[in-house]
Amino acid sequence: MDRRTFIKNTALGATVVAGTGLVSGTEAMASATKARPMIKKSLKWGMVNENLSIMDKFKMLKDLGFDGVELDSPNDLNPKEVLAARDKTGLEIPGVVNSLHWKSPLSDPDPKKREACVKSMETALRDCKLYGGTTVLLVPGVVNDGITYKEAYERSQAEIRKLLPVAEQTGIKIALENVWNNFLISPIEAARFVDEINHPLLGWYFDVGNILRYGFPAHWIEVLDKRIMKLDIKEYSLKKQQEEGLWKGFEVELMDGDCNWPAVNKALEKIGYSGWASAEVKGGDRKRLQTISQKMDEVFKAGVV
Repeated sequence: MDRRTFIKNTALGATVVAGTGLVSGTEAMASATKARPMIKKSLKWGMVNENLSIMDKFKMLKDLGFDGVELDSPNDLNPKEVLAARDKTGLEIPGVVNSLHWKSPLSDPDPKKREACVKSMETALRDCKLYGGTTVLLVPGVVNDGITYKEAYERSQAEIRKLLPVAEQTGIKIALENVWNNFLISPIEAARFVDEINHPLLGWYFDVGNILRYGFPAHWIEVLDKRIMKLDIKEYSLKKQQEEGLWKGFEVELMDGDCNWPAVNKALEKIGYSGWASAEVKGGDRKRLQTISQKMDEVFKAGVV
């Protein structure tokens, strides 16, 4: 349900009757908004560190207030167990994360490695359809000493185009994630990259925390706009980065870093985003996952009137 439908239905469902104690439509809407953010809450399967069965992990995540969980693909999970856990608990599987895009990136000079990533993406697209999801998260490529920027751009676009027929067959979207890969490091370029391919099943899986090293999340959201298919949620501390090292910047709790969450929420509201947001932070046991769930709720409410 999108934001407009939610507001309309809530307003129609509440009636002002003097002396009855019934709340007005406006009051009901405000109460519901505070109680339940308009973004569905997910996390990554690898963050769950409890020694439990697939079913019990799904039950636990549902109990902790998560709406869904994203799996890696290809994976070695039993699909019957996964589907049974999904159906029993009501915990959705909004998408999957490709499990080979770092080891065999689409920008690699070796055609066999690029082909391996394409094949893994084909599997991931079909797995996602089986699970009832809508997106496969894909790192579009890597730039390094052995791969030039131009090579990465041309190779990754060419390989992504090979995946479009399978995306069409399955109806599953390919969502590119912004990561520390020295590639597509400005929002205008990131938008251009997908616009040049020009396909409705290709867009962005925008990672809020990854941008803070060299930019501002709200600026990216403004530019990427409707190209954003899903969100990854994490925090980053520039102070820890400067004092302790680059990767230490991620070692900070949600709401305690340098992300301007009110500005992020305002930007998301402006583009009409009301979909999924997945935590991609340090996981742990039930207690740790409960903290993540609660912190995500704080994130979604930040700056919301």
